[in-house]
Amino acid sequence: MTLYEFNLLSLENKQAKVWEIGTFLDNCVTKDVKINCYAIDRFFVEVVYDAEHNTVTDVTAFKTGKNLDKYSSLNF
Repeated sequence: MTLYEFNLLSLENKQAKVWEIGTFLDNCVTKDVKINCYAIDRFFVEVVYDAEHNTVTDVTAFKTGKNLDKYSSLNF
C-alpha cells in the first residue's frame, strides 16, 4: 500500500488498515490524548485517541518531518 492509497481511505478504513497491517512503533501521551505511531510499508501513521471520549479522532500518514520528532529521545 502506498501513502497516496492510504490517504484516499475514509477515517474508518484508515483505522482498519492500521490494525490490519500496521506495525506499532511508539506512543506519545499527553493529558488529553494518546498518539500511537505505526509503520506501514514505507510511511508512518499516527492514530490520535481521545481518552475522555473513548474515540479515535484522527489518523494521519506521513513519511518524514516534525511528526517524528516527538518519538525521538534525541534533542537537536
